[in-house]
Amino acid sequence: MKTKIDEKYIFKLISGNMRRLRTLQNISQLSLAASTGLTHNFINDIENCKKGVSAKTLAKLSAALSVEPFQFFLPENINNNDVMLYVKDFNDSLQKVVADLTDQYLGRSKIR
Repeated sequence: MKTKIDEKYIFKLISGNMRRLRTLQNISQLSLAASTGLTHNFINDIENCKKGVSAKTLAKLSAALSVEPFQFFLPENINNNDVMLYVKDFNDSLQKVVADLTDQYLGRSKIR
C-alpha cells in the first residue's frame, strides 16, 4: 500500500527521525533546546507531531545533532533497495555540486 504523502506524514517523519537522532546521541530534549536556541516545549511539540519546522529550524536541528537535513525525512521502515536509491540520489547531487563548483572556479564543465 502506497503511503499518502501529506502534512501529517511529513510531521511524522520529522518527529520520528528527530527523536531517533537525538536519542542515538543520548541528547535530552532540554539539551537540544539549549543548543538550538529553541524552547523545550517547541522541541517536545515537534517530536509529538504538534508543530512543523521551517527550513531555519531544520538547519538549527541539523547543526545541533551534527546530521544532514535529509536524515529527518528518511522513512521509518527503509529497506536496502530504498537505501540504494537515497545513496544514488545523494551521489548524483554531489557530482552536480562538484561539477558546478569546478565550472564556477576553474572554468571547466565536468570533472572526469
